[in-house]
Amino acid sequence: MPAATGRHRLSRRTKITTAALGLVLAAGALVIATTVGDPSSANAASGGQITCPDVAGRLPAIPAQAQAEVQRNLNLLNTQIGEANNRLITTAGQGGPNFVQNAILGPLADKRVSTIDRIAIAIGRQGEKPQGLDSLAACSLGGQAGTGEATAPASSTPADPTAPAEEPADNAGQITCPDVESRLPAIPAQAQAEVQRNLDLLNTQISEANNRLVTSAGEGGANFVQNAILGPLEDKRVATINRIATAIGRTADKPQGLDALAPCSL
Repeated sequence: MPAATGRHRLSRRTKITTAALGLVLAAGALVIATTVGDPSSANAASGGQITCPDVAGRLPAIPAQAQAEVQRNLNLLNTQIGEANNRLITTAGQGGPNFVQNAILGPLADKRVSTIDRIAIAIGRQGEKPQGLDSLAACSLGGQAGTGEATAPASSTPADPTAPAEEPADNAGQITCPDVESRLPAIPAQAQAEVQRNLDLLNTQISEANNRLVTSAGEGGANFVQNAILGPLEDKRVATINRIATAIGRTADKPQGLDALAPCSL
């Protein structure tokens, strides 16, 4: 009887231990389920997502020659919001009460000011420059997904049925360049502002070259575009891309081979 009683107590203790282990595993699963869910769950934990005023809906009719540049910058506004929301997720719990404003919303507003200004300038080259768009730069932390930018409003200029819709009316074409941002490694926090400034400058350089392409149509000989526009653009891009690589290389491995992305084509 003493031996049987001992086995009974051992069996009872084993059942209790197994039950307790089950509770621990269940609790662990609950923690995992609530912390490794989809990005919206993480955003909810960090206080929502960043929302920004809609820029596309506030634009006037876009001249045909400016539509491509305007749309590129509207796309860039979307990219900036996406990057800021990702930063919101990856830095959840960091800093003090003003961390989100100082480290995310403030830099985002600065980027948006530059991008919105480029939109206004592009429109102003061919028509009346829209005013007051800078008031749309500031974003806030809310509970809904970040506001995206729609397609640029249609041009008020009737389409030329003899010319492709995507090209300027004089058929000068447009300059296209390899994308640099997508080829970059993870950017150290200390380098992000400088890298973004130079990525924005790459966009500005392409826009200026496309404008030069339009305003100089018919000038020079067969090699005019290469010598007067594409060549100087490549030189500018080499210098800008090198600044990006140098900025990253100060605190991480310097990316190699980015110079191959400098040449552009018509």
